[in-house]
Amino acid sequence: MLAREFGADHISDELQPSFNIAPTHNVAVVLNDGLNDGARKLVSMRWGLVPYWATDPTIGSSLINARAETLITKAAFKNAFAKRRCLVIADGFYEWAKRAGAKTPMLFHLKSDRSFGFAGLYETWRSPLGEALTTCTIITTEPNDLV
Repeated sequence: MLAREFGADHISDELQPSFNIAPTHNVAVVLNDGLNDGARKLVSMRWGLVPYWATDPTIGSSLINARAETLITKAAFKNAFAKRRCLVIADGFYEWAKRAGAKTPMLFHLKSDRSFGFAGLYETWRSPLGEALTTCTIITTEPNDLV
């Protein structure tokens, strides 16, 4: 169903629904395959960008969001922004509201409850043993009055 909604020509990973995705969990991503005439692919990637030049993949836990205002200046995102853009698929997201001294999760979703795509970036990092790890981040900006 996601493949059809987002015009993906190919599904390369078995994707399971999840109702509580956290950093380092796998997420559904749509990207253009530069090798196959720009065909769209629906794939699974780990959430939390690990730049190709990183020495340790744990950096990804702190790179789950990329601020739109600094994409071209931050080393962690500059190369991916120029070459590896994607859509990170979701059907909702939480923001934490401070109320009466406590934080309360607030769910945001479309009125239709359909899935949507966050603008995103992705990278493939290689371990010292040559193992590939493909990761992604979502692009964020200043919140509006609603969020």
